[in-house]
Amino acid sequence: MALTLSHRKTSLSGIQIPTGAFHNRSAENSPTASTLSVSKSLVAMQAAKLINNVQRIRRPLVVEEIRPDLSAASRAFATAEMKEKEEERVAQYREGEQKNDEKGVPVYVMMPLDSVRMEGDGMNRKKAMKASLQALKCAGVEGVMVDVWWGLVERESPGVYKWGGYAELLDLAKNIGLKVQAVMSFHQCGGNVGDSCTKSKLGWVQLVSFVTLRTQNRMEHGDSQELGPSNAMTSLKATAEAVGKSEWGHAGPTDAGHYNNWPEDTSFFRKEGGGWNSEYGEFFLNWYSQMLLDHGERILSCAKPIFEGQGVKISVKIAGIHWHYGTRSHAPELTAGYYNTRFRDGYLPIAHMLARHGAVFNFTCIEMRDHEQPQDALCAPEKLVQQVALATQQAQVSLAGENALPRYDEHAYEQILKASSLNTDTKSKNREMCAFTYLRMNQDLFQADNWSKFVTFVKKM
Repeated sequence: MALTLSHRKTSLSGIQIPTGAFHNRSAENSPTASTLSVSKSLVAMQAAKLINNVQRIRRPLVVEEIRPDLSAASRAFATAEMKEKEEERVAQYREGEQKNDEKGVPVYVMMPLDSVRMEGDGMNRKKAMKASLQALKCAGVEGVMVDVWWGLVERESPGVYKWGGYAELLDLAKNIGLKVQAVMSFHQCGGNVGDSCTKSKLGWVQLVSFVTLRTQNRMEHGDSQELGPSNAMTSLKATAEAVGKSEWGHAGPTDAGHYNNWPEDTSFFRKEGGGWNSEYGEFFLNWYSQMLLDHGERILSCAKPIFEGQGVKISVKIAGIHWHYGTRSHAPELTAGYYNTRFRDGYLPIAHMLARHGAVFNFTCIEMRDHEQPQDALCAPEKLVQQVALATQQAQVSLAGENALPRYDEHAYEQILKASSLNTDTKSKNREMCAFTYLRMNQDLFQADNWSKFVTFVKKM
């Protein structure tokens, strides 16, 4: 919107009033007082008309006349553009000041979850999206991150892809000069913290999985038996037999409680005498976490040859599970497949696996501080981030970060700046995160006060 108005004003400044309007063509002799009077009247009319047009175009925009998302982004774009020009003018007068040798952490911004229409054939809110991306570019943002929903791209049938909406979004970002992080999202959207829309998984996949499992269940166990993932159970059984403990291969821990249990309420995760620290617990947790590592190896082994030499960097998102980090067992991390306890580093094996494939370790909860979290749950996001930073340093793998929840305050920005510097010890003096992705682009971000703080944060990064 700011570009459009500027363009129209520039065009008006170049309009020339036709000379034919200022003299009387019917007069054959030299101008008389009458003809001069007529000419002056015509000039006055043309000038008045021109002034009226300029005033009409230059009048302030009324926010209520424009969609809120578009007007907020337009104002942010104009503000960032003016601030950028002012900084350029100041920099021109600073002689002898050298650049910082390209140091700093590039900032990306997550796009709205519903950037692409449910039909998958186009973008939502195209005008607002364009104004928003222009504002991000002027603020110094490196690029954007977008979820590529499998449920939209291949929703109709296997092998039939609809890339229209994402291709349109990529073209827009390219034209504006922004890079794109494409996140392959195979899960369902909706029901999680911050989810603004619902995108289901593939109907045809759900149907095939249900029919296959039901048939296999009837063939192997009969209808009365519960069927778990057959490949996992086969692997568990084989691993147990390999260590001479075949009785451990029938199922997982039976005393680990349920989703909402606290660790001390369960026999398996409690700190004193908990099963997690027993011989069986070590066996099961080793097998369980290795399944996740093996899955990562398979995916990266397939992806690497496809994208190698294409100018594409592969990264893997690792969840920042900071609840109960202060306990001995780290129960939430164990259930997620991260074998991380007070006595064992569960992130170093992941970092080594990513290093073998040249992938980036992408971690979240970078904005959180320990004292902001529920103390009764012994949350410690700062300590968790530091542990991951040390693991990636030891494995010599690049680390990128994200904030877990929407934040617009200076405390969060300062914490991100602190965490992204990776000053974990004397050896990491010149080490920084390779990128930071900010959650998320929305109307709240473009509100004047929030936008001003964000622009300042990007410059500091």
